[in-house]
Amino acid sequence: MDINFEYDKVKASDELEQYTSEKIQKLFNKYEFIVRADVFFKVENTDNNTGKIAGIRLSAPGPRLFAEDNNETLHKSVSEVVGQLERQLSKRKGKMKSH
Repeated sequence: MDINFEYDKVKASDELEQYTSEKIQKLFNKYEFIVRADVFFKVENTDNNTGKIAGIRLSAPGPRLFAEDNNETLHKSVSEVVGQLERQLSKRKGKMKSH
């Protein structure tokens, strides 16, 4: 398992990396076919001040999986993204079993 973190206009945070790693580790444990994860954190100025964006790209057999969310905190964004990826991985696993 390999997790890479990239920051854009965000200060690197060990606590945020630890939180994200724990969330992604749960996906790795459930879906063994995941090879690696690339995590992106960025902040954008928006009118409603919810410009904290987290994106995760997973490498697995077949096309790469990607999800991104914009929320008031990076922690909430990570939680939403992991939920989106969970749904994508579930669909991918179902297709892998049927072939």
